[in-house]
Amino acid sequence: MAGHLELLTHSQISLARGRNLDTITGCQTIDSFLPLKSDLWLTSCALYVTELVEQFTADQVESLPLFQLLLETMHRLCQGGDWEPALRYFELRLLNEVGYRPQLQRCVSCQKPLEPATNSFCPSAGGMLCPDCSQTQPVTYPLSVSALKVLRFFQDSDYDNASKIKTSPELSHELDRIMRRYFEFLLEREVKSAVWLDSLRRHMKPAAPDQTALLQG
Repeated sequence: MAGHLELLTHSQISLARGRNLDTITGCQTIDSFLPLKSDLWLTSCALYVTELVEQFTADQVESLPLFQLLLETMHRLCQGGDWEPALRYFELRLLNEVGYRPQLQRCVSCQKPLEPATNSFCPSAGGMLCPDCSQTQPVTYPLSVSALKVLRFFQDSDYDNASKIKTSPELSHELDRIMRRYFEFLLEREVKSAVWLDSLRRHMKPAAPDQTALLQG
């Protein structure tokens, strides 16, 4: 049954309950996600996604929405193309499901709607701060107008629309940095697979579109 139990494989498994450990009595592969296993970069992205799901879920507690999000993300990664929107969309949907949805529409301190300027993201506050309020927090990260628009779009969009967004390498790096800092704050540690992605990125430098997303509103 080893082939059905490989990493990054969706399988149906039958278990015999034991006093301390359960015994696998049968399993059947539903989807092996072969494209993910034949590409080192996609494998690493998929492991990053599964690590985040594992970190934000409790043992023996069912979470069907998160499981469906995980499967959909795996399928999206298998389709190839630009992997960046898939990861950013996954991250924001995950945060929605586990109760850490970041506030991106207004300042979390003064509650005023954000102006189209360089506002700041504050992980400890759970969202955005206006330029004035950002000075009251010890750790904040400036966020460009374009980056904030993209995050807002991903937060309230679906996968089909999110996959159409094209970002420049600079904007992609900015979005990745903000999401990374938020997850590190919530988990109180680095995400191991994210560190590996950084190392892999330096060696492989996967291609990214050179057109920045233009969003209105």
